[in-house]
Amino acid sequence: MKLEYFTDTDTLSITFRDQPSVDSTELSAGVVADYDADGRVVGIDIDNASRKVDLTRVVLNRLPGTVEQEVPQCE
Repeated sequence: MKLEYFTDTDTLSITFRDQPSVDSTELSAGVVADYDADGRVVGIDIDNASRKVDLTRVVLNRLPGTVEQEVPQCE
């Protein structure tokens, strides 16, 4: 799973699986779930995220995998 926040668009993207999206459903205004060919949720995008969720804190609890942090490369 990967969480990415894009400040320029105020969008939070949550990727659950590394599969291409073939279908999408708007769950509520500006909240879109993406699905793969088998109907599994591959991600959720939240527009205007700073107004809809708390972006100041992320808590990871009892996840079976590893936690990584990517540092954006300067261009």
